[in-house]
Amino acid sequence: MCIAPFVKNPDENRVYFDKMFKLYVDINEKFKHNMEIRNLSMGMSGDYITAVEHGSTMVRIGTALFGERA
Repeated sequence: MCIAPFVKNPDENRVYFDKMFKLYVDINEKFKHNMEIRNLSMGMSGDYITAVEHGSTMVRIGTALFGERA
């Protein structure tokens, strides 16, 4: 699971999502004889599109569904 920094422009988080995806691929390759990680959880309401573009299979979109916290 990766939660990138809160930024106004989601494109600023591309570097974090890219690095996380590379780690995901690397770990799966190194441990393929023993396990497989199927999900890569990255992105929240403000940057989920960018996260999906970088391989996220699971996102957290609570704010988009329920609104801002009080």
